[in-house]
Amino acid sequence: MKAAPFEYFRASSLDDALEALGAQDARALAGGQSLVPLLNLRQARPSLVVDINRVDELSFLRKENGRLEIGALTRHRFAETSAVVRSEAPLLADALGYVGHVAIRNRGTIGGSLAHADPAAELPAVMVALDADFAVRGLSGERIIAARDFFLGPHRTALAPGELLTRISVPSHRGGWAVEELSRRSRDLAVVAVFATVTMSGDACESARIALAGAGPAPIRVTAAEESLTGGPITDDAIALAAELAAAATDPPGDLHAPAEYRREMAAVLTRRALRRAVEGA
Repeated sequence: MKAAPFEYFRASSLDDALEALGAQDARALAGGQSLVPLLNLRQARPSLVVDINRVDELSFLRKENGRLEIGALTRHRFAETSAVVRSEAPLLADALGYVGHVAIRNRGTIGGSLAHADPAAELPAVMVALDADFAVRGLSGERIIAARDFFLGPHRTALAPGELLTRISVPSHRGGWAVEELSRRSRDLAVVAVFATVTMSGDACESARIALAGAGPAPIRVTAAEESLTGGPITDDAIALAAELAAAATDPPGDLHAPAEYRREMAAVLTRRALRRAVEGA
């Protein structure tokens, strides 16, 4: 199929983009890896497409005040190969390697993937696991939304009409981490994926972060499992309990890729694997 007719506007600045996005039914075009298929399938029918690829102020990657600051136009591959990302947010660096193929990561943007909010995508769950904050801008100004409050459902976010995700702020992380993903083919969207970090203080777990993709209508942060691990040694029994709690927190879909019960069972299996690897790294 071909896209329904729309007008095209190439923004040269953030103010240009926001003015166009706020004026009518419009969608922002960055890497196009998410939006263009939706246009071609006519699942998205905006009257205006606003190309933001020349808005240079949205493309940056830097460490600032103990946090990793990422411009929404930063390409997946650039972040994946960045020494700063590897140093400050290694879970994100590893997860980026699961996002499609290299050709897709060369064009796709961090902000575009997050705004698309696919519940089986890696980046939304990673940002929830890392307690990231998102800066969004509209004609009325800027506001900050926590990642855990940003994703509302399949392809639904807390962005208001006319708003644009401009910056992602991720706390620096020290400790162990792991990505465990099950997909039908290499670099497909996840059937289920688990993203975990663990920080140890001696033999005791100081903090743990666990988030799931593909296990519900939005990324799932498994706080019950995290709390069960914190404050004591991470034994095999503790990991088994955390995996049970992770599975219990899921609300997986059943479709042609996998039945719901299979996704739930694999959430437990992958949580066990991820925690073991994260503890070894810590």
